[in-house]
Amino acid sequence: MTTAAPLTLEKFLQLPETKPASEFINGRIYQKPMPAGKHSRLQLKFCDAVNQIAEAQQIALAFPELRCTFGGRSIVPDATVFTWQRIPFEADGEVPNTFELYPDWTVEILSPEQRTTKVISNILHCLKYGTQLGWLIDPDERLILAFIPGQEPIELIGSESLPIPKFLNLDLTVQQVFGWLKVSR
Repeated sequence: MTTAAPLTLEKFLQLPETKPASEFINGRIYQKPMPAGKHSRLQLKFCDAVNQIAEAQQIALAFPELRCTFGGRSIVPDATVFTWQRIPFEADGEVPNTFELYPDWTVEILSPEQRTTKVISNILHCLKYGTQLGWLIDPDERLILAFIPGQEPIELIGSESLPIPKFLNLDLTVQQVFGWLKVSR
């Protein structure tokens, strides 16, 4: 769904949240598709993998579906990772509801009804403002595109190791990521 007339970011942020989330891009509102099973599973397992390593040591936190507002856009990547020192904790130590900054790592999981160019545009927007790494995970093709500032996107498949930001000691292959889709029964 898109809006017909341009809108300001300030007016967009005053609107009630939608389910699934809506994003504000170039003066227009775009509603994200409802996540399906594979999408949800990959999102959950990614955040769990990062947080198992990073949270206790206060290195970073991974968030699913977190609204990030910066550079004239308000987007909701499927998963974001923020280094600990960049999380805008509230005075009582709680995580705030509003993140008005770019993530250190952004992850998008492509849904069949999503436009790839819009998703890539959001990743490139993040990189432009300081994000260290972006992943575009395509469950149907079983490939991951990695976006690193100043480089061409890298297409990764099979047993290839995935690029991980330097702040995180995590080793993953494409095969391991898509292995998260299988559940023991």
